Amino acid sequence: MFNFVEINVICMKNITDRHEYILKKIKENNKVSILELCDEMNVSSVTIRKDLKLLEEKNLLFRTKGGASNTNPYAGDRPILVKESINSDEKNRIARKAVEMIEDNDSIMIGSGTTAYAVARHLNPADRITVITPALKVALELCNKPNIEVLQLGGLIRPNSSSVAGQYAMRILEDVSCGILFLGVDGIDLEFGITISNITETTLNQKMLTTTQKVVILADNTKFGKRGLGRVCAVEDVDYIITDNKTSSKHIAALEEIGIKVIVA
Repeated sequence: MFNFVEINVICMKNITDRHEYILKKIKENNKVSILELCDEMNVSSVTIRKDLKLLEEKNLLFRTKGGASNTNPYAGDRPILVKESINSDEKNRIARKAVEMIEDNDSIMIGSGTTAYAVARHLNPADRITVITPALKVALELCNKPNIEVLQLGGLIRPNSSSVAGQYAMRILEDVSCGILFLGVDGIDLEFGITISNITETTLNQKMLTTTQKVVILADNTKFGKRGLGRVCAVEDVDYIITDNKTSSKHIAALEEIGIKVIVA
């Protein structure tokens, strides 16, 4: 005769019971790990991976590295006009904090994306500065403002981001240097790094990192725990991350533990 624990373990070997248990754990914790599920249900990692695959096919969860989540960890390449309406208040607060970092006579670089564009909109320097950018919207926003000299990188313009990419832009970056790079991103994952959703712009952003003395990432709370298609750099390669007050304290603590200065707007 089985005791209570033995009955419980046998029940968990049933596929329906396992799936119900996995979904319950995700609902409670927002995510699960394969190792944790193996221990708790006394089944192999192969079985758990098959379970997660089946549940993902039913659109009940998203598989992640080493587990699963109830939110999609992968960032999509959405048009900039769509992105502008998402978390606009948070992006404006982040942008204002970014502008505070700029000093007189600075040479700075502003990347593409809606948060980077917000920096351009809030930028009104009292003394002359130079702005280098691949983003057409940033250049158009700044070109008629006083005390701002704009260097627009050249190349093919991507419709989704209104930003250039490719070898022409890369060649210009061979001959420039700047003090601060403000970079908008699509994902910040402590293991995988800083990512964006377009591979062509990823290469350009990697090159931009080599031209600057200070890297400042602009990311609202929705970017944490997400991964875009292209890895720009490791998290450790970043000097500052400016985010909003809805970002999890766990994410902030983890970043500060590896020496990154986190500024909450």
